[in-house]
Amino acid sequence: MGSSAQLKRLKPLYQLVVNNILAIVAVPLAAVVVLKAAELGPGEILARLRTRRPAHIFLAAFLPAAAAVLYLRLRPRAVYLVDYACFRTNPNCRVPFATFLEHSRVWPGFDERSVRFMTRLLERSGLGEETCLPYAQHYIPPSRDLASSRAEAELVIFSAIDDLLAKTKMSPQDIDILVVNCSLFAPTPSFTDMIMHRYKLREDVRNVHLAGMGCSAGLISVELARNLLQVAPRGAHALVVSTETITPNYYMGQERAMLLPNCLFRMGGAAALLSTNGAKARFRLARVVRTLRGAADSAYRCVYQEEDERGNVGINLSKDLMNIAGDALKANITAMGPLVLPASEQLLFALSFMARKVLSNRIMPYIPDFRKAFEHFCIHAGGRAVIDELQRSLTLPDEQVEASRMTLHRFGNTSSSSLWYELAYIEAKGRMRRGDRVWMIGFGSGFKCNSAAWECIRPAANADGPWANCIHRYPVHIPDVLKWLFVHVCAAGAGGGCVAVEVVV
Repeated sequence: MGSSAQLKRLKPLYQLVVNNILAIVAVPLAAVVVLKAAELGPGEILARLRTRRPAHIFLAAFLPAAAAVLYLRLRPRAVYLVDYACFRTNPNCRVPFATFLEHSRVWPGFDERSVRFMTRLLERSGLGEETCLPYAQHYIPPSRDLASSRAEAELVIFSAIDDLLAKTKMSPQDIDILVVNCSLFAPTPSFTDMIMHRYKLREDVRNVHLAGMGCSAGLISVELARNLLQVAPRGAHALVVSTETITPNYYMGQERAMLLPNCLFRMGGAAALLSTNGAKARFRLARVVRTLRGAADSAYRCVYQEEDERGNVGINLSKDLMNIAGDALKANITAMGPLVLPASEQLLFALSFMARKVLSNRIMPYIPDFRKAFEHFCIHAGGRAVIDELQRSLTLPDEQVEASRMTLHRFGNTSSSSLWYELAYIEAKGRMRRGDRVWMIGFGSGFKCNSAAWECIRPAANADGPWANCIHRYPVHIPDVLKWLFVHVCAAGAGGGCVAVEVVV
């Protein structure tokens, strides 16, 4: 016990030495050079330089300068987040638990067992009473037609873009690149065409609509916009819109593994403006790391859109979802860690890795402290168990996952836009400071784990955003409940019978 306490006291000294090893070595060497130069004097130094060949002196001065110019010309341009805006839900879209369950009971497609199951899911979900569903899902039965789906998409997307343009005082004519992601609704004309028609964008705007990429598609869109900005004229602007249209995707069947999205997914969207001009920027994009596990059958099918035995379309969540998400997270951390962690944490991790190899994994692996690399964490609010698992894996205190839990409570799972609601929560609480680093982590079908690192340049001047009317009430207490719910789902395949399915709540 005493040795452990001593090691903890010595760790800050170790971190100080390792993280500043270059300065510790360079300062004495520079001091020696300065003292030697002072000892020789200017006359002696000039005399020695005259003995050198002019070609040598020219090369000694030209080569470093040429290398510096070449590096500055070829290095990737810095990409900045000018600002962002989230869709502000309307109180008349609110769906309290009682309303949701009453509508479920009235709809004859759900039996009593399905309603009881969804009741337990909601009680354990971490959602609050103020989450919102689109207007079409307030009908009995819910409307899932094309017109209603378009109406939801236009309401969410246009509202977020209007707020963003008002905040940045940008003209739609100044947008050079447009990237939109929505997984389950891909109409014709596309979302990018809808935006171009509404805001009368220029004819030469480069535009992409990403579909089917899951809840982590928001960070894929950010990376795609970053790559397009590298080849666009300097100072170009990219508009990134992330949303999920849930109107056409309400599951009307009784398969329990497919009922969970009905209880978790809610209305939401966000718009972000990126640019290579940092004059008015609020964040700088430092890193984007993407991890795809789709080569494995289990990962490919763990979040799978399909029909049940009665022809109802829904999203089937596999019982292996959390294990697959954990593996994807480990792979993403392995790639992100060397890019962002200080040298002291990387050295400890390397030593732990080698010790485990020598001792045949008989010692616990060292988990790097990512709080040394980031001040804030935005973890995809995919569900209570997702947040719990990431908190455990990264050994984060409750305060670091507060934004994720409160976003899930207030807005539900808004898919790819949830990370922006979490960033808005941190800023609305006044916790963001200049120089703070933010780590966004998103999960999505495929299966994917994507992450992005940001550095704050200019915090928000006020809390004007999706949390403006309720931030004073947060954080709220969320009671502890069972994290796993075991249910039996009757198999429809050959042989019949029942199989155990583990549903994450």
